[in-house]
Amino acid sequence: MKAILKSVSRSFYLTLRFLPRPLRQPISLAYLLARATDTVADTAEIAAPIRLTTLRLLARVIAGEEEFKQLAEPLRNFAARQRDPAEQKLIENLPEILGQLAASDPPDRADIRAVLETIVRGQELDLERFGEPTTIVSLRTAAELDEYTYLVAGCVGEFWTKLGFRHLQRFATLPPNEMAILGVAYGEGLQLINVLRDRGADQRAGRDYLPPGESFEKWLDQAQKKIAAGVDYSAALTSRRMRFATALPALIGARTIALLRTAGAETRERKIKVPRSEVRKILLAALLAAGSPIALRALHQRLLAPRR
Repeated sequence: MKAILKSVSRSFYLTLRFLPRPLRQPISLAYLLARATDTVADTAEIAAPIRLTTLRLLARVIAGEEEFKQLAEPLRNFAARQRDPAEQKLIENLPEILGQLAASDPPDRADIRAVLETIVRGQELDLERFGEPTTIVSLRTAAELDEYTYLVAGCVGEFWTKLGFRHLQRFATLPPNEMAILGVAYGEGLQLINVLRDRGADQRAGRDYLPPGESFEKWLDQAQKKIAAGVDYSAALTSRRMRFATALPALIGARTIALLRTAGAETRERKIKVPRSEVRKILLAALLAAGSPIALRALHQRLLAPRR
């Protein structure tokens, strides 16, 4: 499983290495299953109705309601259509990943299944709304965008919080309900950054997650606010290792927000991404700042500042 994790997400794999051991297995399993359902939903070479049917069947297999043999043949077709060898390997190794899910501790298994059910609902809505559009299709309201960011990412904050309080005796200085609220906002903020960063490519593919009349700047401000909640979440954690692992996406997200503000109209033509050289610098700075919530917040503010 480690090799698959490393191949499909180098940055998340680095984060996982810093998590306490009791959290690594369930979070790794949830991540790989979410990547697998996302791969099924996004395989554009296969017609949208077939993707939707296969996605729903995969969701039932993950939930333990269907046997994998019902899914084996459709997945072979999906694996063969992957351009990325890592995604192909992920689909081919789903039986092993599902086997590890079945063998996991019952409370962890129940939480993984619950978060995957929510994530898949968001992916289903994506296919139902956008499918194979011949013109650009937009979400209709701000509420639909809020719903989407919760379903595919905000729910992960709740999942992460449940696992943390169950497995770690002193997980956080804030109570579970406050941590869950911050965690939901954090996940939503990360997904908003993805929406804004990928908007040009999404529009060329016929979809637009920003409703008509909604400004890019408004949602960038929203993303910044929600990422700040992620820093608050991380600062409340009692373990330095957990604080570093949890804060890292927020810190990279803060730098991405700064780049998006500077890029302006260029976001329509190219994907804005923090260069690897900067990511390495953020990693080192985060390792130092993780020892103190004050230092962590100060680093977050520095990364938000535009650079010339």
